[in-house]
Amino acid sequence: MSRGVLGYGVYVPYWRLDRSAIGAALGSGGGRGTRSVASYDEDSTSMAVEAGRAALGATPGVRPDQLWLSTTVPAYADKTNAVGVHAALRLDHSVLAADMAGSVRSGVAATLAGVRQGGPGATLVVTSDVRTGLPSSADERDGGDGAVAVLLGEGTPEAPVICELLGRASATTEFLDRWRTPGEPASRTWEDRFGEHAYVPLAEAAVTDALKAAGITIDEVDHLVVAGLHARAVGVVRARIGARKEALVDDFVSTIGNTGAAAPNLLLASALDRAAPAQTILQVVLADGADALVWRTTEALVAYRPTATVAELASSGRGGLPYTDFLTWRGFLDRDPPRRPDPERPMAPPGLRNESWKYAFVGNRCLACSAITLPPQRVCPKCRTVDRFEAIPMADRRATIVTYTIDRLAYSPSPPLVAAIIDFDGGGRFNVELTDCVAAEVAIGQRVEMTFRRLYTSPLGTVHNYFWKARPIRG
Repeated sequence: MSRGVLGYGVYVPYWRLDRSAIGAALGSGGGRGTRSVASYDEDSTSMAVEAGRAALGATPGVRPDQLWLSTTVPAYADKTNAVGVHAALRLDHSVLAADMAGSVRSGVAATLAGVRQGGPGATLVVTSDVRTGLPSSADERDGGDGAVAVLLGEGTPEAPVICELLGRASATTEFLDRWRTPGEPASRTWEDRFGEHAYVPLAEAAVTDALKAAGITIDEVDHLVVAGLHARAVGVVRARIGARKEALVDDFVSTIGNTGAAAPNLLLASALDRAAPAQTILQVVLADGADALVWRTTEALVAYRPTATVAELASSGRGGLPYTDFLTWRGFLDRDPPRRPDPERPMAPPGLRNESWKYAFVGNRCLACSAITLPPQRVCPKCRTVDRFEAIPMADRRATIVTYTIDRLAYSPSPPLVAAIIDFDGGGRFNVELTDCVAAEVAIGQRVEMTFRRLYTSPLGTVHNYFWKARPIRG
């Protein structure tokens, strides 16, 4: 059987920064449109979890036996970030979880390795990025945050291949276009004309070889995706390849921005959103060389339904984020914290003991009275039965706000803190923090869903504390 894409999921943060706000504040930079912004409680790991949930939710017949996370901004160094994603997705302990980090091209390598991996198992490849730059820079203006998860493997009757790889080619040359040494807050780039001079011939060579390997011509390409952080080179390559104008896939730069390591597969997902069976997709990635992949959709694409399309996620964000909040979330503006003690540093032993609760949000249900308890307890609070419970995953259940409070004194990187008591569909009540919301718009009866977030980072131990929050249902 053929190997290829079995399913995919995309995550784009809720908040949008109007680019005009940059120029209004600094007198330079800015421009038109918006860019997506990871909230103060999001990073490459939390967004990877959300994309993975979307992919697995749209492809229920697949449980991967490998997980690869690719990002240019890992939350940890010298620690595998993919294991946090693994835990939050409730993957089996036998599943290999590993990072492919450091550059945009690492995501291409992870995708190719996943689709070429032998055997019947599936690989979940997640590319996630938080793009930033110094205030008023082009990177700040043009960047965007997001994550994409792609399930790759051999098709089965329950989860057939919706898109197969026909051919690929790469062109590699060492040249200094973009770089960032460890510890620096932003990347540096060489002069634009040099990048164009280096990238364009490499892209042309890769495209020519990939089309030859696939046995098609450029006129037979139905959808063209060109991704890369060098905007000038990307524009030239899009124009020079010679594909039909109607084949060009929207790059979402005007609404989401350039999502770096996530961009190649985000645009591939967008092409799949609008493609028909038996169509070809040419995916070109400019990153320390050039890679070209030729995909062909199958009849199974007709029945496939993603959790949300890229276009839907692009249009469902909330604009008007204050530029000062953006700078604070990115660490460029150090504000005076609330007059409260800093949160305690997370501890490793209890985290290990409570992994299924802390990372996967698994509660328990009493076998005597069916009461759902959050967090899990040994004694049922309703009927007092001891140690007679079954695990029950709660992360994908929706809930309703019963009551809430707006706390302007509690510690929060983005005050005020909004806390709510929510009742889950099917049972279970929990006291939870809300995110991706405007305090004045929160209401009793509002519907919410759970989302994996970084609660805070301990100032002393630089340990990230991940857990679940609730957010109003988008759209």
